[in-house]
Amino acid sequence: MLNQNKLLLISLMIMSTLISVTSHSWMGIWMGLEINLMSFIPLITKSSNLPMSEAMISYFIIQTISSISLLFFIIMSKITLNTHNLFSLIINSALLMKMGAAPFHFWFPKVMSGLTWMNCFILSTWQKITPIIAIYMCINKIWILMAIIMSALIGAIGGINQSSIRVILSFSSISHLSWMLMSLMISMNMWMLYFTIYFFLNYLIIIFLNLNNLFYLNQLYNSKISLINFLIFNINLLSLGGIPPFLGFLPKWLIIQFMSLHHMNIMIIFMMTMTLITLSYYMNILLSALMLNYSKTKWFKIYPMPLISSSMIFLFTSISMFSLIFISLMN
Repeated sequence: MLNQNKLLLISLMIMSTLISVTSHSWMGIWMGLEINLMSFIPLITKSSNLPMSEAMISYFIIQTISSISLLFFIIMSKITLNTHNLFSLIINSALLMKMGAAPFHFWFPKVMSGLTWMNCFILSTWQKITPIIAIYMCINKIWILMAIIMSALIGAIGGINQSSIRVILSFSSISHLSWMLMSLMISMNMWMLYFTIYFFLNYLIIIFLNLNNLFYLNQLYNSKISLINFLIFNINLLSLGGIPPFLGFLPKWLIIQFMSLHHMNIMIIFMMTMTLITLSYYMNILLSALMLNYSKTKWFKIYPMPLISSSMIFLFTSISMFSLIFISLMN
């Protein structure tokens, strides 16, 4: 439940993002990022929880380092002339560190593994908005292409053989960042489409895991979840992975189409291969849990989810399943 303090902090976090994305100067963007940091830190702070406190300290240190780099080169750009390439390179690096993209991803899985599910959702979605829009204003295409390649590679390989669902979703988020950055190089509208769908699917998965209090794969295998709810979870997981005919395939389809028109065939093959590796550990969750979850004793009682939450998840899953078909028919 949200108390007044959390509601105030969330409102301040939303306002800070609006300040950054509507600002016409780098100082305004930096101020918005700092307000955002100061509003998010109290949300993830809990003195009685050691992993959460450790995650908060790690997040604060990384964001402070990136903010100092950002502020330093904003000031230097005003003093020194003819430094546009260096300025864009450092600015892009600082913003990539803020959102947890490779090669500055080292902090992201560690922080995600110590947060609650709703804080994980905020960190993997809302906290990426300002850095990505700021990158669009000063994009260094060569450096961003390198970040796309490294994010796709690390996001695919890092999630293999992980037992923590939060760590798996953190590497999945890094993998999706490669597609988001590629969509950003196409247009802002393409990025908004990709981010909206990712936000929607990520919410469905995290709200399910939060309602059932699941954090590790062994909990998923032995959880008291009905078959229909478990299948809904896996459908959303596969949609997040981009398997057709689910909704998650639509933005990747459009990005691949654009890349093919610009003869980026090697990049298409690489990103699709990395996505297939990501799908392999999604499928591992699905198949292992389906085989192990229902070999239970007769006295193992299954508790259904609350009716309102279950109906909401079922409705949004139906949208995820059938919207791509409707969009194709409309076209």
